[in-house]
Formats: sequence, C-alpha cells, structure tokens
Amino acid sequence: MNTFLLEIVTPDHAAYSGEVNGVSVRGIEGELGILPGHIPFITPLQVAPVSIKIGNEYTSIAVSGGFVEVRKDKVVILAESAELETDIDVERAIAAKERAERRIVAVKKNQADIDFQRAELSLKKAMNRINVHTSSKR
Repeated sequence: MNTFLLEIVTPDHAAYSGEVNGVSVRGIEGELGILPGHIPFITPLQVAPVSIKIGNEYTSIAVSGGFVEVRKDKVVILAESAELETDIDVERAIAAKERAERRIVAVKKNQADIDFQRAELSLKKAMNRINVHTSSKR
C-alpha cells in the first residue's frame, strides 16, 4: 500500500506523526488532496479540519492556520494549534464560540473597543474544533 509520513507540529507539541494513505487540507486557495508521490509545494493553511486517511479509516484534526510542506515522501504541517478529535473539549469550544459571537456583536454595535478580526478568528477556531469533534461522533 502506498503511504507517506505525515507530521503535524505545533509550537507546543507534535500533534501527529505516522504513515498515512492521504491527507486533505484547506489552503488559502481551497481544498487540497495529497496522496503519495504528490508534487512538492508549500502553502499557507486556513483554520479548518485536516482529514487523514489510513487504510479505509478517516480521522480529523482541528488545525488553526499554519503551513503545509509537501515533500517527496513526507508531509509536514506546521500549525499554530492542532487537536485530535478525541482530545477536543467540546464544552470549552462551545463556550469559546459563544464568547467570540458576543464580541463580534459588541464590535458591530460599537459598544466595545474589541478587534473584530481577532474575534472573528476566535469564532473560526471554536467552530473548527466543534465541527471536528461533532464529525467524529457520526
């Protein structure tokens, strides 16, 4: 079976390292499917799930930005943060989502001097974590 080494690394830890059959990431220009033997490239990543295929099984990791580097026989994702679906504290993610939504509403009403882009990014990160956790329960 054709595989390649996938490593997902954050400033704090190695979130994932193992042989995979494929990986799907969301770059700044859209969804990218990476299979063994893919042409080398580097691209920035969006806040989005990373889908990993091992055999006939799929797993997801919530990744918050960063870069993907595709080499001949290895793919490295350098991410700001990365959480396996089994490690996500969904209650904490829901609380973060609600907090970010309140901050966005406050900014829109000009009732608070909060950076809209930061609030929007917080919302994207929380939704990403919730979506990855929810998809693992299907």
